[in-house]
Amino acid sequence: MRIALVARCGDPLGLHPGPGSAAEAARVSSLAQTLAGLGHRVTVYARRDSAQPAATIAAPGVTVEHVTAGPPAPLDAAQLARYLPTFGRRLAQIWRRNPPDLVHAHFWTTALAGLAGAQELGLPVAVTFGSLAAAEHRHGLPVRPPEDRAPLETGIARLADMVLASSTEEFADLGRLGVPRTRARMVPCGVDLEQFSPEGPAAERTARHRLLAAQPPAAARSIAEALAALALVPDAELVVMGDPEPDLLRRAERLGVRDRLVFTGPVAPDDLAPLLRSADLLVSTAPFEPVGMMAVQAMACGTPVVTTAAGAERDAVVDMTTGLYAPSGNPAGLAGWIRQLLSNRMRLEACGIAAADRARSRYSWERIGRETLAAYACCTRREDAASGVEDPRPHRVEARDVRQIPAGAPA
Repeated sequence: MRIALVARCGDPLGLHPGPGSAAEAARVSSLAQTLAGLGHRVTVYARRDSAQPAATIAAPGVTVEHVTAGPPAPLDAAQLARYLPTFGRRLAQIWRRNPPDLVHAHFWTTALAGLAGAQELGLPVAVTFGSLAAAEHRHGLPVRPPEDRAPLETGIARLADMVLASSTEEFADLGRLGVPRTRARMVPCGVDLEQFSPEGPAAERTARHRLLAAQPPAAARSIAEALAALALVPDAELVVMGDPEPDLLRRAERLGVRDRLVFTGPVAPDDLAPLLRSADLLVSTAPFEPVGMMAVQAMACGTPVVTTAAGAERDAVVDMTTGLYAPSGNPAGLAGWIRQLLSNRMRLEACGIAAADRARSRYSWERIGRETLAAYACCTRREDAASGVEDPRPHRVEARDVRQIPAGAPA
């Protein structure tokens, strides 16, 4: 099968307008290599965002084609919106000459471009959103423009031949958007089991128990909850992956835990697994984790996860087995669960073994690749494009529709 993956960026290590774009690029790159390893020809189509060659070989069986649509610089979704019509037209031109068997678009902006480019040729289109505006709003995340992103996502989801949900919560949301169950599959993000495993070097650490946290989009709110819990776990330190936040440093001073709060700064990809192995627990206090990539990577390294989050982490973590569900908005309750795990070394190690086993059995990229292919197999070619029969789906994406995307979309 010839598979076209459409993404905002084709290089996980390139320049990105935000962490969401970098994580998406890493997911697309891993999926592309997995599908190629399963015997398929994969081309990643990404907008040219730097002085890149027109096409590069990213891995055996994987080509990245850079499509000129706008300036050769990283753009957030607000800036990208105005260039989506061009992106869609260029994709259509490319696919007329060399059509893929299926298009799989990632994120809502590039899904619009992918749908516009594919419809004239009748190519089946699968979509992975990564996160839905409706879920972000429900979990109290800051409202990000455009205001009509949610209806745009609804239109995309209904028009796509298949939507791949990253969590059971997202799968349920797709049903509420009117997507039939026959056109949705739950396919989570995978993990590289060669890079992330219990075996391998661990980062240096102090004699204290190490709690590890990653800065999510709502960093100040969620890390503040972890800080309040840290004040009730006196023999632990909190290591935060990311740059220092002045508000968090002041809060740590007030709580008397400034000497037990460490910011790592940016973590290089090769340093992430050793850092995860060095921790006793990954503590996730984000209000919502749509993909849950960090939790799965920690589990693959044998590090249990304590989570308060909804979304994909609720699927990944098995309560009382691979980690714990802690009450959201209750630092004292969170601290109690952390103390309970840290005080019982045998139970902590058992959770780590179970976490690694679950990551291997459920989240290997090979399994995710095969589940993705199974979802593709349920897509059908849009014969109406060739026969002139009207498409029964809610609406068709035209270039003029893409032009109406307002500026201010989230990155």
